[in-house]
Amino acid sequence: MQNLFHPLPADLSKEVVETLVHASSVKVERIVSNGQCSPDGFWYDQPDDEWVVVLAGSARLRFEGDDPPLEMKPGDSILIPAHRKHRVDWTSPDEPTIWLAIHYQT
Repeated sequence: MQNLFHPLPADLSKEVVETLVHASSVKVERIVSNGQCSPDGFWYDQPDDEWVVVLAGSARLRFEGDDPPLEMKPGDSILIPAHRKHRVDWTSPDEPTIWLAIHYQT
């Protein structure tokens, strides 16, 4: 058994991505951010669909060509289609932002 909230990584100077489940067509990750964001000019362009939910903390996601960024708080989720370019504009520096991300092939 595991808990998505405990324990959190001791060192949050970098975003921490942990794979919880990995199978041929699905990967489940817990991501813990603490003030991190995507580097300037960087866009994720992933080959799989991704469903992501913020469990704790807060974040802003930006999609290429869209303005303003999408504000996310606990309980907010979004489906990101494969190859939909996106980036993390901001995560709360005051508390860990815990994400659950499910990558899958359609």
